[in-house]
Order: sequence, then C-alpha cells, then structure tokens
Amino acid sequence: MKAIVDCNSFYCSCERLFRPELAKRPVVVLSNNDGCIVSRSDEAKSIGIEMAGPYFMAKRVIEDNGVAVFSSNYTLYGDLSMRVMDTLREIAGKDAVEVYSVDEAFVDLSIIPEEELYETAKYIKDMVEMWTGISVSIGVAPTKTLAKLANYIAKKNKEASGCVTVLATPEQQREALQQTRVNNLWGVGGAYARKIFDMGITNGWELATMSEAWAHRFLGGVVGVRLIKELRGEEA
Repeated sequence: MKAIVDCNSFYCSCERLFRPELAKRPVVVLSNNDGCIVSRSDEAKSIGIEMAGPYFMAKRVIEDNGVAVFSSNYTLYGDLSMRVMDTLREIAGKDAVEVYSVDEAFVDLSIIPEEELYETAKYIKDMVEMWTGISVSIGVAPTKTLAKLANYIAKKNKEASGCVTVLATPEQQREALQQTRVNNLWGVGGAYARKIFDMGITNGWELATMSEAWAHRFLGGVVGVRLIKELRGEEA
C-alpha cells in the first residue's frame, strides 16, 4: 500500500504558521514578481479566487474580502518542507519515504495490515501537524495513482473525510473511480482528457476497463499502459 502525504495549501499554511490570527481568514501567496497567485487557502478558493490567475485581475475581490496577501518566501517554504519530510522519515523510516515535490511525499505502508491503514494514516497526519504545524491530507491505496485519487477525495471535503481517505478494497476503488471524471485523475493532462472525453470515456472506472493495447495506442505508449494498470490497482 502507498500513502501520499500532501500539505494543504502549503505556501499559505507556511505563512499562517507564524500568524495564528489568519487561521480562518482567506490567504493567497503570489509568485516571485507578485504577478500571479500560486497558493490559496480554502477560504480564498471559496470566494472564487483562481489558481495561477493574475493578481491584478483578482485584486478587487481580494480587497473586498479582506484577503491576506503575501509575496513568495521560498526560503521559509523550503525549510518547512524539509521539516515535514524529516518528520515522515522519523515516523515511517527513511527508506519508506519518497519525496515527490516540495509539499508531497509518498510513504510505503506495505507492512501495515489492511484493517490498520486508516488509523496509521491518521496517526501520521496528526504527528506531522503536531511536530511541524503544517496541516496535511493523506490518501492511501495500492498504487501511487490510486493514492493520489484517494488524496483528491480527502481534500474535496476535508470536514467529512478528516483529511484521510483509504481505498484498500477493489469495491472502494471502483466506487471512487466511478465518481471521478478523467480530467481529475493524476497523469491525465488536459489534452488527453479532451481526447478521452471525445471517445465517450468520462470517468476513471471507464478508463480503467480499457485494454492495455488501447492505452498504448491512445495514451502515449508505455506511460498510458502504466496509468491503466495503476488504476486497476496493479503495480506498474
């Protein structure tokens, strides 16, 4: 089993860490030259502020809603990222952690019994937040692609999921895939999503049932085959 540990609105979380008065206030972080929005808190998302949108276009909404705005501080973000990753290594073991990006890491949970996966993921989440102050969401599943899907589900409704979703069984995986449009799957870019939609394939389960030969032809060769296999819960 694989877990993906994903920091929630990471840059915003870093800025809030030393400013507790911003806990419920909408926050955005801007790019190097303050040109674009590169991170948004959930509160900022809820008022319609777009990711990667130009700052000047969102300025009216930002001012009208009292949004806190920060220029990027990559030194701070790098330091806190290292703390999160070191915490994961301390909890799970150095060899079990694969850093994927500044705010994401995969954790190998293959030694954990299925019935203990949720509590283990919840423990990891609680410990990371306690030791670093950075909130995270965790998705757990047999493959990285399905783990990313589980994390996507956990993030969609943090209150209901508790920021942890486990897709351990084929039934859980099928239900999750059926409810997820292909453009929301990890590894399916915009061009491929449009192509797949044009073929009448709309959700993840429909895509997972396609043949490997089809994936090789229409989804970029071996990369597409790997995606199909991972959606089926098979290591690729």
